[in-house]
This record gives sequence, C-alpha cells and structure tokens, in this order.
Amino acid sequence: MPTVGHMTAGQYADVNGINLYYEAHGEGRPLVLLHGGLGSGEMFGPVLPALAQGHRVIAVDLQGHGRTADVDRPFDLGSMAADIAALITHLGLDHPDLVGYSLGGGVALRAAADHPQLIGKLVAVSAHARTDAVYPEMRAQQTQLTGAAAEFMKDTPMYELYQRVAPHPEDFPRLLDKIGAFMAEDFDHTDQVRALRVPTMLVAADADMAPPSHYVELFALLDGGARDGGWAGEGRPRGGHALAILPGLTHYTIFSSPLLATAVLAFLDAPA
Repeated sequence: MPTVGHMTAGQYADVNGINLYYEAHGEGRPLVLLHGGLGSGEMFGPVLPALAQGHRVIAVDLQGHGRTADVDRPFDLGSMAADIAALITHLGLDHPDLVGYSLGGGVALRAAADHPQLIGKLVAVSAHARTDAVYPEMRAQQTQLTGAAAEFMKDTPMYELYQRVAPHPEDFPRLLDKIGAFMAEDFDHTDQVRALRVPTMLVAADADMAPPSHYVELFALLDGGARDGGWAGEGRPRGGHALAILPGLTHYTIFSSPLLATAVLAFLDAPA
C-alpha cells in the first residue's frame, strides 16, 4: 500500500483464530481503516496520505482478502468485527476511530455495536443496513455471485490485486463463493444502528448502491434530522452523530475520493 512517498512493509497479528495482515502509516490518534469486499487496504491508496497526516492509520486486510489468508468459517460481520476488536487489544490501541467502506463499513458498524468500549468515533461509508435498501438490479447481481465467475473476472482490478498479493492466489473462486453466500443472505441491522453509542458519521455517495434516502433514514435512527440544528449546534443529534452525502460519486469511486478524506477528517478531528 502506498504511503506518503514510499512503500511500507506490513505485519501480521495472530488474533481471534486468524492471522490478520495490517499496515501502519503516520503518527497520531489511531484510526483503523477497513476496505470493501473483494479489495484490500490498497483501495485507500489515493486518500491514505491525507488520513495519515495527524493519525496513525492501521489499514487491515479482512478475512480472505488481500494478504490475509482465509480461515475455515463463513463470512460473518460478527466474526470479522471480533477480529478487529482483538486486533485493537493486541496492538494496545487507545480507543481508535474506525473507518470502514462497504463490507468494511458493515464490519466497523458491528464492531462499534459489539465492542463500544474499545472504539472512539465511527465512520461507516456506503454501508447499507437492510437488504431491501439496495436497488433491485444490484441485489439480483449480488445473489448470483459464485466462484464460477472467476474466469470472467480475470481482467478486473479485483482479480489482479488478489493474484498479486494473496497468500493463496488459487483461492479466488473460494473468495467469490464466500462473499456471494454472504451477500445472498437477507439482513436488517437497523436495530444495531439505533443502539450505537459511539459518535458515528454515515457517509454515502449521491449515486450509491442504495439511495440517499436510506442513509437519511439511518441518520434518523441516530436522532438526526429531527429539528433545526441551532446557531450554536444545540439542536444537532444527541451523541455527536453526523451524515454526509458526497456529490458526484458512486459506490465505486467514493473510497478513493479526496472528498471522502475531507469529510472523514472533519468529523474525526472535531471536538467530541
């Protein structure tokens, strides 16, 4: 993963029954960064220099992704959130902020819900909370993903990345099978969102995989949009929560946009 001007060697942490790969960049308050499905921490290369100015960024490769080998368990947000909680404890991080995109956003939300005592602030990017929030045509594609698609994905950046960095490049069809099975399951995490007790910012593109109205709905679960914010911010959501809909972006461009870095840093660096 590129840092400011050079490459940095990563490390592994044997936690929660998995050998998690991570890279540390920058200095300052810790920030754990979680990538999207079929990706790795390298996805954030264009915005990492900005995030690492004033923060110690811990970019993690989730189960079966990037440089982290798969283990004998299905993809499950609870298990992956437990991996992150164990990594935070293993590294001795003091209430790090969590920033996750797509799959990583779901993992970050679950980690903040299950392990709030470990977390500072949370930023969940392009992470919808209900199956039916996704556009029907996208939902149809998600439910059809299997390892059989590997042959047709050989010219994609996801395949190239996996072949370049994965401990077992031949496992790409297995990754597709697992993530396909994960996406085929119906879910509704609205109760977990409503119960969040750490300051949370929900972020989405204005042309994301789910409509902006879905993220506004989730913001309302966090006391957002209930009243005028007031001259001094006295009417803002209780708990320090926020919402950002970023213009001109999609689910497939938001993770590398300077707008994302600007929004994330504004939220994380604001007084609690």
